[in-house]
Amino acid sequence: MSTDQEIKNVVLVHGAFADGSGWRGVYDNLTARGYRVTIVQNPLTSFEDDVAATTRVLDRQDGPAVLVGHSWGGTVITEAGVHPNVAGLVYVSALAPDAGETTSQQYEGFAATPEFVIDVGEDGFGFLNHDQFKAGFAHDASDTDAAFLRDSQVPINMSAFGAAVKNAAWRDKPTWAVIATEDKAFDQAMLQHMATRSGAKITTVPASHAVFMTQAGVVADTIDEAAKAAAPAGR
Repeated sequence: MSTDQEIKNVVLVHGAFADGSGWRGVYDNLTARGYRVTIVQNPLTSFEDDVAATTRVLDRQDGPAVLVGHSWGGTVITEAGVHPNVAGLVYVSALAPDAGETTSQQYEGFAATPEFVIDVGEDGFGFLNHDQFKAGFAHDASDTDAAFLRDSQVPINMSAFGAAVKNAAWRDKPTWAVIATEDKAFDQAMLQHMATRSGAKITTVPASHAVFMTQAGVVADTIDEAAKAAAPAGR
C-alpha cells in the first residue's frame, strides 16, 4: 500500500445463514496488502442487534474505514454506514434498501428464487434447507467447503427482514457493488436495481451467493479500489 493511502481500515459484515469465518480469504488478501481488517459477528437476532454489533466495531476504528456487507449484511451497513468513521461502502451481492424501506420490500416485483429454500422454525428463526444448501448458496464451492458453510450456518430471526431502515448511508457515502451473476438467492434484476439506485460502481463476477468466499480476490480488489477512491486524496 502506498504511503498516500489514507484509508487502512476495512470492516466486513456477513449476512444471514453465515458467520464471519467465510470472509477468511478476503481477510488474508487485504491484510497482506497492509489493511487493518475487522470482521463483525452479527448475532442475527434482530436488525437492531446487528446494527449495534457493527457500530460497536466501527467505534473501535482508529480512522476512516471501508464498510463491506454481504447479502443481509447490506441492509446492516446501509444503516450502520452513517457512522462518521465510514468513508465508503461496498455491497457484495447485498441488499441495499432506502430509508423507510424493509429488506422484504426489496423482493417485490422481482423473480422468485426457488433454489434458495429457508426452513423457519416455530421460534421464528430460519435456517437454509440442508438438502438445497449447496445449490442455493454455494454451488461453485467445493463439496467440503459448501458442507462446512451449511453445517456452521447461523439462523436469522426472520422478523429482521420486516424492520425498516431509518438511514440509507449510500445516499451520502461513495458506494461500490460486487454482483455475483450466478446468485441463486436474489434475482439478478433485483441486485442490479439496488446497486444502480445506490449509485454504486458495479463489478460483476460469475459466482454463487457465496461470492465473498469463492471469489475472494475479486471482492478484495473492489474493497482496495474503494479504499483508494474514497480516501480524501483520491476524491
